[in-house]
Amino acid sequence: MGRGFLNMKVLVATDKPFAKVAIDGIRQELDGVDYELVLLERYTEKQQLLDAVANVDALIVRSDIVDEEVIKAGKNLKIVVRAGAGYDNIDLKAATEAGICVMNTPGQNANAVAELVFGMLIYGVRNFYNGTPGTELRGKKLGIHAYGNIGKNVARIAKGFQMPILAYDIYSRAEIINSDGIDPTISVKTLYRHSDIVTVHVPLTDKTRGLIGKILLSNMKSDAVLVNTARKEVINEQDLLDFMIAHPKFKYLTDIKPDMHDQFVEKVGSQYFTTPKKMGAQTSEANVNAGIAAAHQIVDYLRNGNHRYRVND
Repeated sequence: MGRGFLNMKVLVATDKPFAKVAIDGIRQELDGVDYELVLLERYTEKQQLLDAVANVDALIVRSDIVDEEVIKAGKNLKIVVRAGAGYDNIDLKAATEAGICVMNTPGQNANAVAELVFGMLIYGVRNFYNGTPGTELRGKKLGIHAYGNIGKNVARIAKGFQMPILAYDIYSRAEIINSDGIDPTISVKTLYRHSDIVTVHVPLTDKTRGLIGKILLSNMKSDAVLVNTARKEVINEQDLLDFMIAHPKFKYLTDIKPDMHDQFVEKVGSQYFTTPKKMGAQTSEANVNAGIAAAHQIVDYLRNGNHRYRVND
């Protein structure tokens, strides 16, 4: 599928634009095969996206919503690539029904997210630099919930802090985790029970929505730290808030502002930190890597039929 497409139009639609160097890299990738680059940046109305997608063959987005209406408007669309790891902003069912391939760009922002985990961790264990004695990361047992590209980078950095590391991944065999010098756990409950810090990297699916709630939290130590750089929806916010109120030494650190943010601030503000907006992939390097990777994958799919990173049926 996909072989022989010529003179394609590729739309980059981003309400939060790529860096110029990323756009230059995307343009160079497309110019090499005579594909036309169409830019829609900082748009403010959905209709602008619907109009722009009407006559293009491929679409690159970041966190922009590609729902059924957008899919139907893209009458010539053959492929949509989410420049990043998560793809819950794209209606996969609608894309599949329309015969459109959807891909993500796994691994391109993994180091950026992993470094953010440790930036927030140091801030958190030092009591948000409020002048009181904090703790150190060295010797703390780190539990990695989902051992994919980001989880592996978290483990790499954690080794430098001399942290014992546990990992759980429903899709990764224990021997693969063990081969990286990481201790695999037999269950997710075991991971939460034996870790001083748990960092969450699960994708948002029907199975993971609200996964981290009363049952998993009840297995955590009363003075543990939970770090979430995945999606806010994987947390049962009310259960987490209740747990934090009951355990005043427990901390929650995230780069996705919860829906119950005001209640967290009011009731457990000294135990809680969130960045103002999603920050995991917000580095120049990740921005460039993901954008160029998206363009490369589009070209490879349209010219060679390579659908290695396809995420829909």
